[in-house]
Amino acid sequence: MTSPQSMSLLPSTVPLATPDDMRERIRRKSRLKGRQPEEAAMADVAQLLGPRPANGFRRDLLIEYLHRLNDHFGVLHDRHLVALAKQMNLPMAEVYEVASFYHHFEIVRGEEAQAPRLVLRVCESLSCSMAGARELLDALPARLQAAGQGDVQVLAVPCVGRCEQAPVAVVHQCPVPQATLDSVLETVTLKPNRALALHPSAPAAINFDIAALAEHSVPAQPDGISPAHTDLATYRARGGYQTAAALVNGEMDAEGVLAAMEDSGLRGLGGAGFPAGRKWRIVRDQPAPRLMAVNIDEGEPGTFKDRTYLERDPHRFLEGVLIAAQVVGTEAIYIYLRDEYHGCRALLQKALDDLRTEPPCPLPHIELRRGAGAYICGEESAMIESIEGKRGEPRMRPPYIAQVGLFGRPTLEHNFETLYWVRDIVERGPQWFASFGRHGRMGLRSFSVSGRVKHPGVKLAPAGITVQELIDEYCGGMLNGHELYAYLPGGASGGILPASLNQIPLDFDTLQPYGCFIGSAAVIVLSQHDRARDAALNVMRFFEHESCGQCTPCRVGTAKAATLMEAPQWDEELLDDLAQVMADASICGLGQAAPNPIRCIHKYFPHEVGEGPWPGDLPKPRNSPLAEQLPQGGQP
Repeated sequence: MTSPQSMSLLPSTVPLATPDDMRERIRRKSRLKGRQPEEAAMADVAQLLGPRPANGFRRDLLIEYLHRLNDHFGVLHDRHLVALAKQMNLPMAEVYEVASFYHHFEIVRGEEAQAPRLVLRVCESLSCSMAGARELLDALPARLQAAGQGDVQVLAVPCVGRCEQAPVAVVHQCPVPQATLDSVLETVTLKPNRALALHPSAPAAINFDIAALAEHSVPAQPDGISPAHTDLATYRARGGYQTAAALVNGEMDAEGVLAAMEDSGLRGLGGAGFPAGRKWRIVRDQPAPRLMAVNIDEGEPGTFKDRTYLERDPHRFLEGVLIAAQVVGTEAIYIYLRDEYHGCRALLQKALDDLRTEPPCPLPHIELRRGAGAYICGEESAMIESIEGKRGEPRMRPPYIAQVGLFGRPTLEHNFETLYWVRDIVERGPQWFASFGRHGRMGLRSFSVSGRVKHPGVKLAPAGITVQELIDEYCGGMLNGHELYAYLPGGASGGILPASLNQIPLDFDTLQPYGCFIGSAAVIVLSQHDRARDAALNVMRFFEHESCGQCTPCRVGTAKAATLMEAPQWDEELLDDLAQVMADASICGLGQAAPNPIRCIHKYFPHEVGEGPWPGDLPKPRNSPLAEQLPQGGQP
């Protein structure tokens, strides 16, 4: 027991904190951890998102909400991402990882960060590089500065889907075809801000009859930007939507439509070539509810056929969508359109609005979704991830999306052009479509032709036509002073073939023995003024840029391959080993197809990379805008 004397020796009581200090400590502990949204940022986001739905903002619309912010402010401010995460009740990291995945979203930090007045994008993919895009990119900054337009941001970007108009620049959303320094500066002057630099409106109305163009070229429009199109009244006046209405109203047998699709031999025209009728039957046999996803993320360099048709007749496509949805029994339809196609987006949205105002029959739920600049979202499962508001990373398979697809439901996935042909096949009969073809092949193919030809564009030619026939009969021949040296039969992924193989039928399954494939039927023509090795390097850099990064063989392999391909003399053994690993271990078609250009150069153009003598029957390439600068003493 402590005595009074000992108690007197204890120190006097010292308070740990004042009442105010304790209150402040409690306030600090009660605050949420992490960065909290600012009131002003919350107000900005709330204004752009609109009234909060009763069940909250949909998670799958995250990318659409990011577009609203990006369109309004020109960039994504970090403070707005914090506020958006709060509004959607999502972790900040989840919003950030989605926003940072897509090329068209630029995230900026700090109160002082501002968007550029305009962003000027110049395509540097193969067709545009051949047409002088690199010189344009090199000269633009100085010319803009001299013209007092130095606050315009210049970016080199992948293919914008206008290869027939190469080189192409895009001032904010306004394309500049056959771009020159003068035409680009004129557009920047006439459209000095984001509000004015929009895609020109499309005039109406024409009757665009695709069947009448069979075995012909699709005519080019005078301005090349906004061609006249078929509106709803014009389309319905010529029998449009009658087939879809008859099917929905029970006046036409769904099984008969399905049989017509199977008998026509129509295959998926996005690149994979899976029989369309068989796909319908597979998905129809899956348990309900079933969904439908349409892929218009036309990002393969050299491809522009979907844009060409959509610009001219959106309703023929929509009728194909309705027919497919009715036959397969899908409850909702999601259309995924690449972000670069601003004019198409406005046109398709107007067509959907008109259709809902004057429906020819009961319509299913249809949503138009906007990509955000990611080539990988052309892969079907990556597109589905993007529609769900996530990073566009391909899924492992199985299960296949026909079984477990969008929102976990069985999903019918189709390319735009596949559905574009449905009405004509059903109404004209499967024999009509199958009656076209050459060299033992069957059907029609829409070839996107660009490069060293007199008349590039979309050529609706018989399946099985050879590249020489395509050039001579549909493109007016090679440009003056140019000879066929090489060609890419299927865009960046499809490989490269020499002129000596100009008689191979172009179709599904005919090019595989040569290490190539037709893919989306994007034909890029090279002449003696080009080098195949430079084309291969251009597409490999594209793959490096567009790899989603999910799997190491693709992410690291494309970068390593591009570096190795810059050498005057290739390390054949190392590149072949790298190509094998990429093809075997990548989980999706990007990494699996990326080695095709390497293998084609080894096989058909070894003389260009120091692996063999120059063949006497091949014209020697000369310097061109596409050519790489070789080190001192290097040999082409």
